[in-house]
Amino acid sequence: MNPKKPVLGRGLGALIDEAVHKPHSIELINEIEIEKIEVNPFQPRKEFDEDLIDELAESIKQVGIIQPITVRKTDKGTFQIISGERRLRASKKAGLIKIPAYIRTADEQGMLEMALIENIQREDLNAIEVAISYQRLMEECKLTQENLSDRVGKKRSTVANYLRLLKLPAEIQLGLRNGKISMGHARAIVNIEDPETQLMIYHEAIKYDFSVRKIEEVVRELSVEEELKKETITKAKLLPEEYTNLKKHLSNYFGTPVAFKRDNNGKGKIVINFNSDDELERIVSIIDKINN
Repeated sequence: MNPKKPVLGRGLGALIDEAVHKPHSIELINEIEIEKIEVNPFQPRKEFDEDLIDELAESIKQVGIIQPITVRKTDKGTFQIISGERRLRASKKAGLIKIPAYIRTADEQGMLEMALIENIQREDLNAIEVAISYQRLMEECKLTQENLSDRVGKKRSTVANYLRLLKLPAEIQLGLRNGKISMGHARAIVNIEDPETQLMIYHEAIKYDFSVRKIEEVVRELSVEEELKKETITKAKLLPEEYTNLKKHLSNYFGTPVAFKRDNNGKGKIVINFNSDDELERIVSIIDKINN
């Protein structure tokens, strides 16, 4: 078997080279008139921090463009950006007439793929922007998760975790995009299937400034509670009548749901549910009274 080519550490250039299926060429750095450069219609990023662009513009005024942008030439004789839109915006603010650029030849699919991959490599993207870029690569460039993980140099599990975020309600996705919660919070919330419960946890997390660990605990408790409900419904149909009556009796006695787990040999256990430390103390006090 041929060893799998390493992806991490090869740099964006190697990734972009692999992204275009059609042969392409790279010319020497050219000075291109800014007015002839069009925004990339495939740009996955829609929002730019104007303060950061202003800072970059001031830097460009002082030292110029350090890293050329990358463009492709169109049939109209103009150019479309593949990567470097932030540098282009800052150069316009700095008053430049021309900007250094690499010129590549790429078809539209190649351009889309290069733009998406270049965008994913940025460190300042939020998790939803990354997830949307992954989804677009898979849908529009016909990539599987495994193909995608090879393309962007990420583990398949990492890609899957990002894509799962897109299953969250729009409000939570927006909160993640705006920094109200972290990706860790979102990854914990997505483990709950019910959208209303997801939103409830999201609002509580913001209100009480929950840590990721706290949300994970809440999700685990809710998952156990939901599982108990499912098991209770299932077991209720299978338990002999005397067990069913005993379960009801114990539930009334402790004032909380009680679940029975019993196999065909008669072995099993009783699970007493509680929702807080105070409720646990109340149940323990009831048991202590029995012992006395």
